[in-house]
Amino acid sequence: MIKQLAISTPGQGLHEVTTQVAAVVRQARVEEGLCSLFIRHTSASLVVQENADPTAKQDLERWLNRLVPEGDPFYRHDAEGPDDMPAHIKAALTATSLAVPIMHGKLALGAWQGIYVWEHRRRGGERELVVHVGA
Repeated sequence: MIKQLAISTPGQGLHEVTTQVAAVVRQARVEEGLCSLFIRHTSASLVVQENADPTAKQDLERWLNRLVPEGDPFYRHDAEGPDDMPAHIKAALTATSLAVPIMHGKLALGAWQGIYVWEHRRRGGERELVVHVGA
């Protein structure tokens, strides 16, 4: 089963999508298998990260922004604004696809793990997430 999800991101940062992905897995009725995710963008990414303490998410966001700052005079690709090239670099450093095992009909995530779309553009927008569930 393959399903495309439209994910609205209000702006830069980590946006949890575990509930939406888990719903696709339930709909597929697969007891054991693999859930593969792919984000169809070059300025957003995917990550499995802690979903219990919001400070972990905040620290990751601040750390990546410090690692890849806006306004570096080295960047030439800025057609869509000062966050344009930094967003592409952040996506290249993280992941555009993930795979999560399915056990007993559910995502086999740990107790404090969640699936996140990591929006790297300040303005956010609608992101396309392709979910493949297979046995």
